[in-house]
Amino acid sequence: MAAAAVARLTAATTCRMRVSGPVTAATTSAASPVTVTLGDLPQQKRSAATATTTTSSGGSPVVVEKRAAAATAAEEEEVEEAAAVAALASAWREVQGAGDWRGMVEPLHPLLRDEVVRYGELVAACYRAFDLDPASKRYLNCKHGKKQMLPAVGMAGAGYTVTRYIYAAPDVALPFGVGGRCSCAGKSRWIGYVAVASNREAARLGRRDILVSFRGTVTGSEWLANFMSALSPARFDPADPRPDVRVESGFLSLYTSDDLSGKFTCGSCRNQLLSEVTRLIDKYKHDDVSITLAGHSMGSSLAILLGYDLAELGLNRGGRGGAIPITVFSFGGPRVGNLEFKRRCDELGVKVLRVANARDPVTRMPGVVLNEAAARVFRVELPWSKACYTHVGVEVALDFFKASHAACVHDLDAYINHLLDGGAAASATTTTLESWRWQMAAIRAGEWLQTLGI
Repeated sequence: MAAAAVARLTAATTCRMRVSGPVTAATTSAASPVTVTLGDLPQQKRSAATATTTTSSGGSPVVVEKRAAAATAAEEEEVEEAAAVAALASAWREVQGAGDWRGMVEPLHPLLRDEVVRYGELVAACYRAFDLDPASKRYLNCKHGKKQMLPAVGMAGAGYTVTRYIYAAPDVALPFGVGGRCSCAGKSRWIGYVAVASNREAARLGRRDILVSFRGTVTGSEWLANFMSALSPARFDPADPRPDVRVESGFLSLYTSDDLSGKFTCGSCRNQLLSEVTRLIDKYKHDDVSITLAGHSMGSSLAILLGYDLAELGLNRGGRGGAIPITVFSFGGPRVGNLEFKRRCDELGVKVLRVANARDPVTRMPGVVLNEAAARVFRVELPWSKACYTHVGVEVALDFFKASHAACVHDLDAYINHLLDGGAAASATTTTLESWRWQMAAIRAGEWLQTLGI
């Protein structure tokens, strides 16, 4: 992002300013940037803020001063909130990655941090709503109906309306003798939801946001999909299959496989998503629209695949202001495809912000050996580069670990809490030992095997 845009964002979110009248979400828009300037407060507020040590009733000067200070503090807080609303609504394209987040990641800009946390919470809602009780009628599905889902998990004020649930079934072969022990093998399961911003939230954001939120890995067959390392051509566009653009076969299977036997399913995960997102794009074609895809772990891989798919097919073209921006917020996500896949995502303008813990082994898979580092030598692309996994997008590097709870390195709530604590670093720590990475990989593998009953 240009330096001027960063300066504008910083000024709007850090300065304490007074505005002429109340600034609300409804007064902001993406088409007309809002600048919060100094001005006069309404008379009653100005009087409270400038109260002197004398009153008409002869009250105590100390009490009056305290009341005046409290009134001033409340006003400043109100104005700061209004300034933040104005800043987000007027600069949402930059926050969504229009400038590849230049000047906003190192250090992490407060406005961007707040949006990353907000989308992280919308992903965490998937975990809270997912039914893992084998005795339940909703086993492997959402516990709640679409209208009740967000309120039921404590997010009634999120500002989104859930429009569709998404289901998927990985078409992967479990190890011999394991399928009978894993009741979820081969079955479709709920993996997330599609939602759209309400009128009030759209005014606050400066655009109509279409959100797709994906949970991470839970079941045994999903863990197996994570551990598959073969690269397969995506071939999403029949007219231009691009065989050199390859993605991890397990994630591709989860995205494209059908399971018509499921109670709630109707086609592959891909078909469900493309159908619903295009429906919403058409419904809000007269609005400024954004497409935001958010996911944790395996879910971030699906989010990136969907973003690439939408852009490759051109389904985001023809918005009110041209191409509708596609942004992925990835939390603890693995690599998804090869170098050609990354290049194609960049060409199509798919923006990916990867929030990654330096101590999280999942972010280093697949491609523990064949990865970005092995694809080139001094900018010279090596013959085997097409077989090397490569991360997509811009990284927000975190570094956290608790010895008493080693699994926290991949926990979504831990990611969110660390962001709230202001723990985003300019770059990942260099003290992480290679042995630690392998140790955590072994821990995850052990958890997966235990899930499968081996």
